[in-house]
Amino acid sequence: MSAPSSPVVEQPRAEARREQILCAAVDCFRRHGFHGASISLISKTAGMSAGHIYHYFDNKEAIIEAIVARDLEYLLALTAELRAACDVREAMVARAVDGIRDNLDPLAAGLKVEIVAEAARNPQVAEIVRRADEACRASLIETLRHVRTKDGRADDEAHLAMLAEALAAMFDGLLVRAIRNPGLDRKRLGRVFQAAIRDLLDQPA
Repeated sequence: MSAPSSPVVEQPRAEARREQILCAAVDCFRRHGFHGASISLISKTAGMSAGHIYHYFDNKEAIIEAIVARDLEYLLALTAELRAACDVREAMVARAVDGIRDNLDPLAAGLKVEIVAEAARNPQVAEIVRRADEACRASLIETLRHVRTKDGRADDEAHLAMLAEALAAMFDGLLVRAIRNPGLDRKRLGRVFQAAIRDLLDQPA
């Protein structure tokens, strides 16, 4: 008698299915927008039935939540990596180039702008986006605190929060610039961003 499939065996298969759905949804959201990308269209793109999608996600908002969670996981890992660097300040400056590359990618930019646009009119998506942003800002603030404390600066929470907002605004703004001006000189912009980050890290409290 063969042994029943164990959860350990089934888990990778389920994760692969979820990833298949997310990839299809990302493609549909980019090309058709949130409202134009129906579950039917996503299922067709994923090559599976709509019922199969509902087995993993209750609705399109749940799919967006998974997409946002995946991005958040990457950003939290990045800030943790920065804090673990020998020179956190220079690590932040160096990684600015990666942030520019990622946020100027037209496919990534189109998706993120679509999600933010939906958040402006859909309270459920707004809550998803804001929770993720709060977690990301908290990790970024800890990274900034690390640099500023090492430099002998004693900042209150409000000042650290504003520094984090300024950094977030710089990189979030690239999403719009990627669409409006896709021919940006990334190398020159990288140098400007690196100088701006150095200046920001030296801002007096």
